[in-house]
Amino acid sequence: MKKVVLNYISTFKGLSTEVWWLAFITLINRAGTMVIPFLSIYLNEHLNFSKEEVGLVMLFFGLGSVCGSWIGGKLTDKLGYYKVMFGSLLLTGILFFGLQFLSTFREFCFGIFIVMTFGDTFRPAVFTALNAYSKEENKTRSLTLIRLAINLGFSAGPAVGGLIIVSLSFAGLFWVDAITCILASLLLLKVLHPKKAKELDSFRNQNPKSVYTDFPYWIFFFAMVIFGFIFVQFFSTVPLFYKEFHKLPEDSIGLILGMNGFIIFLTEMPLVSYFEKKKIDNITSIIVGLALTSLSFGIMLWTFWEYSVVVSMIVLTFGEMIAFPFSNAFAVKRAKRGNFGEYMGMYSVSISLAHIFAHFSGMMSISKIGYTNTWIIMFTIGIAGIALLFVLKSILQKETEVQLRESV
Repeated sequence: MKKVVLNYISTFKGLSTEVWWLAFITLINRAGTMVIPFLSIYLNEHLNFSKEEVGLVMLFFGLGSVCGSWIGGKLTDKLGYYKVMFGSLLLTGILFFGLQFLSTFREFCFGIFIVMTFGDTFRPAVFTALNAYSKEENKTRSLTLIRLAINLGFSAGPAVGGLIIVSLSFAGLFWVDAITCILASLLLLKVLHPKKAKELDSFRNQNPKSVYTDFPYWIFFFAMVIFGFIFVQFFSTVPLFYKEFHKLPEDSIGLILGMNGFIIFLTEMPLVSYFEKKKIDNITSIIVGLALTSLSFGIMLWTFWEYSVVVSMIVLTFGEMIAFPFSNAFAVKRAKRGNFGEYMGMYSVSISLAHIFAHFSGMMSISKIGYTNTWIIMFTIGIAGIALLFVLKSILQKETEVQLRESV
């Protein structure tokens, strides 16, 4: 047991102090986003929105996320990651506070769009900050540490959020979201001012290539859209599946969602270290992750088995643990070709874009053809994404062969 603990601790060695502070700030921020997993339930039961209306609200959620990610990438290249992160955290906190006072369909569509636009400018900025504060050999593990912080926050957030709803009300979630975002912005000012930080990555591309001309990156982009399309169902249609089909209360739903983050916290860093030691390339790793994520929808079809929702969440968790860090790593490596913020902004957009179509189409699907057929569709879409990644892997191999011939 002692050896296992020591091996786990050793996977974190070598990461810079700035990366640890970024992870802690992200943890505080994400712990407060406990309202998001319960948003579809809140809209459906508390505000009496129809499933179609919930889907449209989540569509605006995705639109705001896309706009925020794209704008965040542009602003990061122009203003720097520090100003963008601080502004995003502070303004998102203020906006979350105001979100609880919106009650009509149109108000909530507009409100969630604004919140996500400001909120997701944070994502490309934090990726850029990580690149600046990480040595080359530590970049994937640094990205994984941030994900651990995100998922530890999501682990605590839904679990506590479910208890808050049961014991108090939904309004408490908005207050906690607002306070934690503002606290995260203040901590950023205190511990991570640029004048106190020494950038570890001195690489700067003097002749950057536009991300819009990078064909392999666009194949990767659409593969990640597909991955995001099925993954984000666990934030909208799946909680409703737990509630309506399995008749689970909010605190039980929160514990199942929280289990996802807890497993990631315990096992993701050793898992990523294992893949790196085995020298498994980024694209192959993403394929494995997407395959497991797709399989999780197949397991949810086993409705006769009462533990299917738990096993499905575990399989999804392992798929997520593999797909996200190595897709991050691929995007970071590819971003060396151009403006870093622009590349990482487009990476964030790939997941955000899924929110536009995924929530709405998922809600429409379960409303029109039921949960079983919806899960079959999600599984099939995942297989299409795997095929696209195999095409990308072939193109990258040819690209590498050409570079080797030119270097001889």
